[in-house]
Amino acid sequence: MTTLFHDAPAGQAASLTSRILNQGKYEAATMLRNGEQLVLMVVMPLLGLVALVATPLLDGMGHPRVAIAAPGILALCALSTAFTGQGIATGFDRRYGVLRFLSTTPLGKGGLIAGKVLAVLVALALQVALISLVAVFMGWRPPLAGVLLGIPLLILGAAAFTALGLLIAGTVRPEATLAITNLGWILFAALGGIVLPAGKFSSALEGFVQWLPSGALGNLMRAALIDSRLDVWGLIVLLAWAAVASFAAVKWFKWN
Repeated sequence: MTTLFHDAPAGQAASLTSRILNQGKYEAATMLRNGEQLVLMVVMPLLGLVALVATPLLDGMGHPRVAIAAPGILALCALSTAFTGQGIATGFDRRYGVLRFLSTTPLGKGGLIAGKVLAVLVALALQVALISLVAVFMGWRPPLAGVLLGIPLLILGAAAFTALGLLIAGTVRPEATLAITNLGWILFAALGGIVLPAGKFSSALEGFVQWLPSGALGNLMRAALIDSRLDVWGLIVLLAWAAVASFAAVKWFKWN
């Protein structure tokens, strides 16, 4: 944790930007060394991609299976890394006193959240590169305009899910964080519209799913990477989730 204060002249505190960058480096290195998180970040999305392309679950939707599956799996990567991975890691950092130590530094709650978002983006970039490469070998050919549109949308999704994960990790016990984030991952992935388009659900559930951050991100990624189109409603919903979750995480996050 001494990296929080590198890059500053002797006798002077590091700038906020330097503190956030150093915290982000530390968080990213920790994530990439954790075998369980690597399974969640890489193995599960890859298995999901292969399963969706190999089975007829996505047939009849007007596009090749891989064209529908790949955007949803990329959105799932954001959910896995930002929500479940960061939520669990932060929850146990609270348990073992790491966050209590951070509370004595100039990093602050906002700096901690920003550092964790940065770490998520580093891990997410690696996930996206790997998943996209596999999808391309399976025949995926997304439009360039859609790719350029999808990148900032995926970043927004990562920010929203990081804030949600930190809100849970910073307000409940670590054991409860583990249960809530894992259960949330299962529900979002299976029924939240992030992997399977909302049209695969009943009409009642379809309407509900579109209000969830998972459904909004899934719809945004599919609209961008299939049709090079911005789903305005999905953007509004995801921005609202990101803003509210970030405010709540900063306001109610507990350091111990």
